[in-house]
Amino acid sequence: MEEAEEEKKDEADYKRLHSFPLIRHSDMPEEMRIETMELCVTACEKHATNNESAAKMIKETMDKRFGSSWHVVIGEGFGFEITHEVKNLLYMFFGGSLAVCVWKCS
Repeated sequence: MEEAEEEKKDEADYKRLHSFPLIRHSDMPEEMRIETMELCVTACEKHATNNESAAKMIKETMDKRFGSSWHVVIGEGFGFEITHEVKNLLYMFFGGSLAVCVWKCS
């Protein structure tokens, strides 16, 4: 019984430790990067069980704020190779293993 409680405590500590966004790469200007990061966190928290809805929310908001042609990928365990406009890329992790990649390509 104590082991199960200790495992739950360890899991809760792990989730708390990884609940902040970790930016892996970004070439966006500082203000745009912060706004995009906050948008990604909000969308992932609001749509915690539906990555498709979170991606749609991010894309639609980015299109309105920074012009059209934004693309968003959210998920775990995937690889990708993209072409993007300079100063329009954000790649981050949130909640431990959830990756979010936002980029603009016209």
